[in-house]
Amino acid sequence: MQVSNSVRPTEEQLRALLKSDFKGPVSMLNLLKFKALAEYEDGRATTLTGRAAYQRYGEQMRRFVESKGGRFIFAGTVSHLMLGEVDELWDMAAIVEYPSKEAFVEIVSSPEVAGFGVHRTAGLKGQLLIAISAAATQ
Repeated sequence: MQVSNSVRPTEEQLRALLKSDFKGPVSMLNLLKFKALAEYEDGRATTLTGRAAYQRYGEQMRRFVESKGGRFIFAGTVSHLMLGEVDELWDMAAIVEYPSKEAFVEIVSSPEVAGFGVHRTAGLKGQLLIAISAAATQ
């Protein structure tokens, strides 16, 4: 598996989402890979694992997203590959639903998230974040 070291959407990625034809709620599928030990950008000493640092972020993010009308649908540890081939599994998968693509961009761009996002950056080795909209059934 090639793990991206990017842990934040770029401005171009956010603009592309806003220009997309997604209507209504948008869910984000998160595939997460953690660092063995958390590494804070400000150089603080810590004994936290990457997973533990990310968990600090996750608890605060959940409350914030829910206060803005979103909801956490699922989070769990990745344990087995059932189809396909990869060199290495992701550590965790999660799905979070936001009221709209605009709400997602507003939430992830907020100063509050930037504040507690230090734990996210400290804990993540890499992440895939995949936007999903409800498929029309026909």
